[in-house]
Formats: sequence, structure tokens, C-alpha cells
Amino acid sequence: MEKKNLDWKNLGFAYIQTDKRYVSNYKDGKWDDGALIDDPNIVMNECAGVLQYAQTVFEGMKAYTTEDGHIVTFRPDLNASRMVDSAKRLEMPVFPEERFVDAVVQTVKANAAYVPPYGSGATLYIRPYMFGINPVIGVKPADEYQFRVFTTPVGPYFKGGVKPITICVSDFDRAAPHGTGHIKAGLNYAMSLHAIVTAHANGFDENMYLDSATRTKVEETGGANFLFVTKDNKIVTPHSTTILPSITRRSLMYVAEHYLGLEVEERDVYFDEVKDFAECGLCGTAAVISPVGKVVNHGEEICFPSGMEKMGPTIQKLYDTLTGIQMGHIEAPEGWLKVIE
Repeated sequence: MEKKNLDWKNLGFAYIQTDKRYVSNYKDGKWDDGALIDDPNIVMNECAGVLQYAQTVFEGMKAYTTEDGHIVTFRPDLNASRMVDSAKRLEMPVFPEERFVDAVVQTVKANAAYVPPYGSGATLYIRPYMFGINPVIGVKPADEYQFRVFTTPVGPYFKGGVKPITICVSDFDRAAPHGTGHIKAGLNYAMSLHAIVTAHANGFDENMYLDSATRTKVEETGGANFLFVTKDNKIVTPHSTTILPSITRRSLMYVAEHYLGLEVEERDVYFDEVKDFAECGLCGTAAVISPVGKVVNHGEEICFPSGMEKMGPTIQKLYDTLTGIQMGHIEAPEGWLKVIE
């Protein structure tokens, strides 16, 4: 298929409308067959559940052109499973996992001309999401829902090369114990907006959230999990029931253990021990790993030995290995790459 005439190497991380999107509606207790449509606009009642009580969940993933020319997406089965968990927590109907993967495949195929060519550094971002669409004025779950998937081509997260970022310990809480921090709900991201705007206004790139119960343990940022490297090269990631289970983080931990032969550990990470780590990174779909050079806690600076100029050596190996798997340079574990065409 002939690619669209876009300036692939200079794309930003912003929405560009593509040709098709997938839509399925839930009504009278069941999902319809779903279809690809042309119209990017959504028509709903002014009293729709999503507008009144934020009943919406979503996922984020990417499609890539591999070195051998195939279009693939990365571990969509895990996105499907995570959306099931999110939907259940917000009393929404489950969209079947096999249909989720099929909807993603259909949408990417229909927009194959927008999948950036290999070597451009760009990818096709995929956004599956679901929301309550019928009028709801009392505080209760909606009765009708819409599941949709759209795509948009995006540029590399790091333009001009990877530079370690500076983050601050936030005074705000990201998630409450027994709350919704472990699911991908729109409401979690809404409540993080003031905190990230505040961090940016104070000259920081991101927030480090601590657990809201004791404010002694590292949780995550507004949109990424933490990954630390000890001075003896062990990979450590925080464990918490209020952390979103990042697919990228889980993949990196597997890569660390099975490809790089490193010891890995998921456990409580106390803020007091952050100063003892050699490297720190934030992991998620957008950037894979963003290296952290400095953490600031109300004027007190923690500077990692890896420095502010480039990724630390272990995080660089993790990044290179996972992106190599995604782009087809390195053989992937079975089931990690879903070939679309």
C-alpha cells in the first residue's frame, strides 16, 4: 500500500486524523457486530454518562513497520486484558478480549497508509476506548456504551536524542488505597493534570508520586511506571496495588532477566533508598524508557550517577533490546508481536 505523503521524520506527538475508526455499541445487554466507519465525530446526548460521571476507560498502544516490512503491534492481548479489568472496576460491560484484538487489527489495516515507514522513528499510535453514552442523571452506571478504536501517526517521543529528565516529588496524591490507580480510567488522568501543570511551571519534567497512605514509598508518575537500577546492576520496580500495571514495564523486566541475564525484583521501594540507586527510568508506551537524571524533593536534590547527559548503560541496554524486538532486529518471545500485514 502506498503511504500517505507526510513528513514522517518531523511528526510531533499530536492527533492527525486517519481514514477509518472502529465502533461497536452496547445496548440491551449485548455488543453489536461493530464496524469500521469514516466519521471521526461522536454524537451523544448532553446528559451522557461519560460527560456527567466520567465513566470511561482507555488503552494506548502502537503499530510499527519492522525491518522486514511487516506492520506489527506489540502485545495487544495484554491491552485487551487490562481493559477488561478497567471496565469491571467502573461497572462497564466487558468488551471481549478476542474482539478487542480483532478491532485493533481491523483499524490498523484500514489505516495502513498512515503507518510510518521503517527507519523514520515514527509510529502509528492506537487508542482503544470505551464510554457510557446514554443519558444518566442519577449517580449510577450507564446502560449503553460505545467502544471505539482510532489511530494517529506520531513522531518519536525524544526529538534530537534522549536526554535525562528532572522530576519532582509531588505534593499531590495520584491514587488512594483501594481506589482506581490500578486501572486505566480517564478520571485518573484528569486528576493528574493540575499536578503536572504545577510541576512544569516549577521547571520540572514530571512528578514522582508517593503512596498516599504513608507517603514513604515510590509509586509512579502520572503516566509511567518507575524502573530503578541498583549499583550492583539489579533491576528493581515498585510493587503496589495502586500502580497501573504497565505493559512496557512488564516487558522490560522480562527482557532484563531473559535477554540480558540480570536479576530483577518487584517490591516496595521506599523514597529513602532512591538516593542509593545508580540509574532511574520511567517506562511506558510513548517513550519506552525516559531516563531520569535528577529527583528534587522540596529543594533537596538526588542526582543519579548515570548523569544528565545520556541514558545510563543498563537502561540503554534495556531500551535497545526492547525496541530491537519491536522493530524486528531481535527475535521476539512467542506472542509478543502481532503481525497485521
